[in-house]
Amino acid sequence: MDDAGKHDFWKSAGIHLVERNADGWLQVTPDYLRAYLTRPEVHPVEESCPAEIALFEALMADPLRPVEDREIVAIADADAVETYRIVVRFRDHLARAGTIEAAYLALFGAEPVVLPPVFLDQMVHLILRNALRDTDDPMRVRAAEIFFRDQNVNLDEGRIMLADDEIVETFAETGGLGALGQLLKTADTPMREVSLDVLDEDNKSMYWARADRFDTVVDFRFTQPAVDAFARVVEVWLDHFHRLKVRVQPVRKITDERWAWHIGLDADATAILNGLYDGEPVGVDQLQQILALFVMEIMDQDRVIPAVRGKPVYLGLAMSRANKVKMKPQNLLTNLPLVGTS
Repeated sequence: MDDAGKHDFWKSAGIHLVERNADGWLQVTPDYLRAYLTRPEVHPVEESCPAEIALFEALMADPLRPVEDREIVAIADADAVETYRIVVRFRDHLARAGTIEAAYLALFGAEPVVLPPVFLDQMVHLILRNALRDTDDPMRVRAAEIFFRDQNVNLDEGRIMLADDEIVETFAETGGLGALGQLLKTADTPMREVSLDVLDEDNKSMYWARADRFDTVVDFRFTQPAVDAFARVVEVWLDHFHRLKVRVQPVRKITDERWAWHIGLDADATAILNGLYDGEPVGVDQLQQILALFVMEIMDQDRVIPAVRGKPVYLGLAMSRANKVKMKPQNLLTNLPLVGTS
């Protein structure tokens, strides 16, 4: 597609496989569907049976061709049968929706579609690559990673350091040396110390050259640039999907006696904020799971339900008891106090 963005980041998102329509949303294309067929979990291997190879080749030639169940059950490998059913179901969902954004919204509609979580994360990855295409702030792009990649939280020295969970696990297993690192670990060879770079206002430009590595760390404490950058991504997310103009600002705590609406950005934040709102006992250990709070003002108050008009909406992001952040960006789209959607 013709991408006029300022920086060519997140090449792994697949932005080159789709087309942007007049509304700025991403149209599903045959090339985008083929990308799923060539994933290692789907692509035939040497042991694949003729039925699997035939179906794969037919779909590569025409990714939108109808697939009958008999073509799938003819595959000898049971795992491959299940994989093709999932991929075809995903393909059909995308085709019905027409755009990646519409397909994502439909996943949480009146008739929700169940897909592997990795598919949802990949859709968010691509959607944000589109929505942030004109940004020149690498901190904002790094903050957007929280929307689709789990984060590992380190609270040492009073800071709130967020690092990509998959990268942290990889370094823990291999010391960043890949297969060699795994071999050395098996042989009880001492691993080298590995530290990930922390992005700040002075060095953040380094992000552009390594955006697809997901190997930078941000300090998510109140007043730090990453928290403000995250707030800006929330604004972009809501504008992209709902054409909803909002103003989001970090806050230290909620002291509003007129507290009328909140949105938890993950399962833990939802449970904690619900408890506080309902006046239920919330332990200190639970409160310490909250990493950031935000206040959101919706600009077009005519779109807000009467009970919340003139009142702010509070947002919360929390870590699990295992010090992980698993954000649910769909909560921002489905839990808004808007007329006709709540």
